[in-house]
Amino acid sequence: MHDTPAFQIHLRPNNPDFLDLPWHLPVEAWAGQCDRIEEVPRGLSRHPVVFINYDGILYAVKGMPRDNARLEYELLVKIEDQHLPAVGATGYVITHGRRGSGSALITRFLDHSIPYRSLFLGSSLIRYREHLLDGIAGLLVQLHLAGVFWGDCSLSNTLFRRDAGALRAYLVDAETAEIHTGPLSPALRHHDMEIMEENLTGELADIETLGTFPDSILFAEISPYIRLQYQKLWEEITHEETIHPNEHYRIHERIRSLNALGFSVGEVKLIGSDDGEQLRLTVVVSDRNFHRDRLFQLTGVEAEELQARLIMNEIIEIKATLSQMNNRSTPLSAAAYYWLENIYKPTIFLLQTLIDCLGEAVELYCQVLEHKWYLSEQAQHDVGHHTAATDFLRRFGNPAT
Repeated sequence: MHDTPAFQIHLRPNNPDFLDLPWHLPVEAWAGQCDRIEEVPRGLSRHPVVFINYDGILYAVKGMPRDNARLEYELLVKIEDQHLPAVGATGYVITHGRRGSGSALITRFLDHSIPYRSLFLGSSLIRYREHLLDGIAGLLVQLHLAGVFWGDCSLSNTLFRRDAGALRAYLVDAETAEIHTGPLSPALRHHDMEIMEENLTGELADIETLGTFPDSILFAEISPYIRLQYQKLWEEITHEETIHPNEHYRIHERIRSLNALGFSVGEVKLIGSDDGEQLRLTVVVSDRNFHRDRLFQLTGVEAEELQARLIMNEIIEIKATLSQMNNRSTPLSAAAYYWLENIYKPTIFLLQTLIDCLGEAVELYCQVLEHKWYLSEQAQHDVGHHTAATDFLRRFGNPAT
């Protein structure tokens, strides 16, 4: 008779082995028993969670019942395969102890992310309120288009990253999620929105009792605002248009309008009408990483979607300038290389001390871009990236300010 092993670890490649963690103990008992634990801001969780440091990279370990970690791991992998904004699944562990079998989910901590409770302190919510709520609405639209029923949308289950002054929402907890073929039905979408509203009502009431809820924000407006923004975005993406056969230029217009929202268009459907004089135009969007993917393909720079859109606009301006200077059309790839070597890298070099303190190199670069436009407007001419970065450091270079 063979003894049951104390634990079994299932991991994706290129990660630590996690063998030195105290798997003989439940996760809630790891405090004081593991010197890799780090304290970071977090939301509420129905399960115990600890954050583990391996060579400066943080991982979240969530203790769960026997099969739950494997099921959530598999869901997160499928969600990641669809390029949806969610935490990265690293692996799961099956544990065996005196109290029976359990499991633990391991995910990669989302670097530079902000839990909602941090955003509800001081003036942060006033500044980021609409961005935070728009981020949740946009995340729900992305998930529903991809056939993902979340089943537990809440502030606690969402993390936020700064994205060119806005906030992008990421799914953290997929324990209740379901993946369906094609976009969700209206009934499932409605059910997911009802769950969101119920969860947010409870979380916001909890925050209100702590006395940290800003007086200028009306408690009752938050969930309806998310629902309204969700509906606007959903209709913009999914509505059909009727066009005449000689109006094919409207196909390009429709694609460009969706690209402006960050969505990649995976397919265009044209269906003829019975009289043969009109066509029904339907587009199928694939993800909300259009500019992000384009920037990475051109430069290798990883950015959030709004950051990438800001930078791609700059690269397109450079393309026009180089074309005029050289009296010939400049390829976008050449303009992107010029931007990378002559603008981005030198600016990042100037900002390095601030980046070492705060991280978020691309976000800081985007802030310098905004500062450059502000200085240029004051000076009535383009002051350049070097001047803008130097002045930005002089004004905002102390992370404590």
